[in-house]
Amino acid sequence: MSVASDHTGPWTVADVLALPEDRTTRHELFGESLVMSPAPGIRHQRASLRLAMLMHAAAKAAGAPVEVLEAVNVILPSGLVVPDLVVTDAGATAEDGVSVDAEGVQLVIELVSPGNSTMDRKVKPMLYAEAAIPHFWRLEFAPAPMLITYELENGRYAERTTALAGATTHLAIPFPLAIDPAELTRQ
Repeated sequence: MSVASDHTGPWTVADVLALPEDRTTRHELFGESLVMSPAPGIRHQRASLRLAMLMHAAAKAAGAPVEVLEAVNVILPSGLVVPDLVVTDAGATAEDGVSVDAEGVQLVIELVSPGNSTMDRKVKPMLYAEAAIPHFWRLEFAPAPMLITYELENGRYAERTTALAGATTHLAIPFPLAIDPAELTRQ
């Protein structure tokens, strides 16, 4: 699919949302630049699904008025991104649309892919902080699974917790959750 060659002028959020659904490619907008990434691999998808299921169960048990979503379009002031996981206010997803506005997002989670590591570690967290999303988590796969949690503080993310593989870590925000990152990737 040669999307970029068929488009003239700068890209807008509306342009990206109007693209045909494509499960093999993620389309994101940084400023006016369209960025396309291949679909994630099996380890990534396994960990994303397991983390989403774990978080959904924990949110339900806590009675938290949130929704846990995988790979949903999030509209930021500076464009459109597709985080691996998102925790939104329940009201932010009341409409059956194709995107969620950043102001309804409590937490974004990126699972670091080899081909997108700079985006996942540096660019996206900066954009999430600019959009005032209160919490950001990053799941690293190498050398062993590790979950790092961050909280927005004075417009930047401050590291709060590092959950290491092989140990259960108890998190309180955005709802109580016990997690061992090794369990997310185990076959």
